[in-house]
Amino acid sequence: MTAQTTPDTARRGPTAREPARGERWIRRTPLLPGLLFVIAMTQIPFLFTVYYSFQDSNLLRPDSGSFAGIANYGRVLGDPLFRNAVANTVVLTVGAVLLSLALGLALAVLLDRSFPGRGIVRTLLITPFLVMPVAAALLWKTSVYHPVYGLLNWALSPFGVEADWVNDFPLLSVVMVLTWQWTPFMMLIMLAGLQSQSPEVLEAARVDGARPLAVFRRITFPHLRRFVELALLLGTIYIVQTFDAVYMITQGGPGQASTNLPYFIYLQAFRAFDVGEAAAAGVIVVAATLVVAMFALRVVSSLFEEES
Repeated sequence: MTAQTTPDTARRGPTAREPARGERWIRRTPLLPGLLFVIAMTQIPFLFTVYYSFQDSNLLRPDSGSFAGIANYGRVLGDPLFRNAVANTVVLTVGAVLLSLALGLALAVLLDRSFPGRGIVRTLLITPFLVMPVAAALLWKTSVYHPVYGLLNWALSPFGVEADWVNDFPLLSVVMVLTWQWTPFMMLIMLAGLQSQSPEVLEAARVDGARPLAVFRRITFPHLRRFVELALLLGTIYIVQTFDAVYMITQGGPGQASTNLPYFIYLQAFRAFDVGEAAAAGVIVVAATLVVAMFALRVVSSLFEEES
């Protein structure tokens, strides 16, 4: 008797075989310590957060700790300070993402051209992304925004513009820091997209007499659409979690003028000591972030599918 070969078997060849279940587990064994560590550091704290979100737990009331159901979620969603934090988070995230994307695209177009010292300029432009966020926030607060000897007032004083930026424009102050910090990230993504263009298509457009602006609008920008989507989604996921810049520059003030969601959770947990409401707010923020992450993963997977 001769063994019958299916089309799949013929395609894989005579030496190809599916690994047994035990063999697959043996291959995965070296990854288990890292997987267990990730689970212990992320999922277990999140499960405790979910647990405390259903408890009436306040550190100022030692007798608290009874089951509260969804009352914490109701109080958080009905809190005007929470809604204010949501609005501030949207403004901070949208402003920082769009500004850093626009500046990153402009710098990427500049670096896509050959000029003397391009490598040095590229390295210098990446530097803000390598600075620790806390150090960057302190640098901007003490050296740039200071109302007496800050660099921003010094640069704008010839035009008659002077202000106490942190107190007069708290949201704008944080957005400028985040834009400075995340522009290199956007620039690298846009530069990767520009350098993946087909030089033959660009040369053909120039031979046909297309102007540079028309080439960018009709050829380059449609090609960058996937990279723009990826930059927008990844930037949103990271910037929506901003805490250090708000804490170091404005402390959420004046009043609640610059309090975003992470800082609101911090205030509930470590200033008001209301663990239950802080946990409920954290669960809500995580759920909203997961929704954004799902869209980001879809975009990333579609990029790989189209490249393969």
